[in-house]
Amino acid sequence: MGDNLQQIKTLVTRINASIIGQEKVIEKIMVVFLANGNLLLEGLPGLAKTRAIKSLSQELKASLARIQFTPDLLPSDITGTEIYQPELANSFVFKKGPIFANLKSFYWKILVLLV
Repeated sequence: MGDNLQQIKTLVTRINASIIGQEKVIEKIMVVFLANGNLLLEGLPGLAKTRAIKSLSQELKASLARIQFTPDLLPSDITGTEIYQPELANSFVFKKGPIFANLKSFYWKILVLLV
C-alpha cells in the first residue's frame, strides 16, 4: 500500500507542477478519480479547469476528449456518427465521439462544465 500511496503523491506533485495555485482543485480531482466518482468543475475562464484534466490524462497516459457545450450541440457530437466513405466500397465508417475516450471533460471519471 505504501508504494501506491507514493505513486499517488508523485502524480499529485507532477500535476501541481503544471498548474500553479490550484492545489485544492487538484486534491478534489484526485479524490474523485480514486473513488471512481464524478466531479463538476465550474469557474470563470482561465482558472485551469481544462488544463488540470489535460495534465491528469497526460500523467496517466490516457486519452482525453473535451466537449464544449454550445446551443447547437447534437447527441452525435458526443457519441459519434457514421461517415460515408465512398473510397471504401461506398460504405459508412463509424467515427467515435469523445464519449469513447478514457477521460472526458464531460462525464465519467471527471465531469467538467465549462461556463
